[in-house]
Amino acid sequence: MSEELYITPDPWSGLRRFTAARIALGRTGAAIPLREVLQFRLAHAHARDAVFSALDLRLFTQQPWEINILHSEAADRTDYLQRPDKGRKLHPASAASFAPANKDVAIIVVDGLSATAANQHAIPLIERLMPMLLSRKISCAPIQLVQQGRVAIGDEIGGLLQAKLSILLIGERPGLSSPDSLGVYLTFSPRPGITDEARNCISNIRPEGLPYDMAAAKIFYLVQEALRLQLTGIMLKDNYTPALP
Repeated sequence: MSEELYITPDPWSGLRRFTAARIALGRTGAAIPLREVLQFRLAHAHARDAVFSALDLRLFTQQPWEINILHSEAADRTDYLQRPDKGRKLHPASAASFAPANKDVAIIVVDGLSATAANQHAIPLIERLMPMLLSRKISCAPIQLVQQGRVAIGDEIGGLLQAKLSILLIGERPGLSSPDSLGVYLTFSPRPGITDEARNCISNIRPEGLPYDMAAAKIFYLVQEALRLQLTGIMLKDNYTPALP
């Protein structure tokens, strides 16, 4: 006999269409319905898979952009998870490969805690952002692709490139409803030692969250303001207003 016959509906059931959060699950006696238990386990498995995913280097190198592949000091995923400090620094061999580009912007793609997010969303976002930057003659360094990296590694990379501003795209910590969320951090005058109050962050970039077009437009606005005011972080207010359809 179907489990549905024994499920007591939740009074909030009508709200489920507005959110992916686990609300209004219903109950079977004193227990959560089996269907919801299995969906939770599947979501947990997707989150774990995202943490241990890897950047698809071929996917990025097939794009019509100049790509520089880098690696942090973390030897592998286990080292990366156990030693966050290693993910914040370039491997010496990668650091030695740089020559100053002296460009306005350095776009840096990092696996972070979800290479799945970077693989799925970084390219569509860059495809929308790059023409906007070029339309205002904002020069871009070659795209830097970092394995086993964390947010702060962009400070070292931006400093070595002597870029005015770094735009770091990174896979965010997976959630049980969003294992593929991409975050973007903007940092003016990047260099080692910068702390998080000097950055601007845009989070949850994915079709089910902040769509690519809106994310690219917001980044473009912040890039222009950062270069104009020569700062990012708590002093750079996000006053971007999207155009009405």
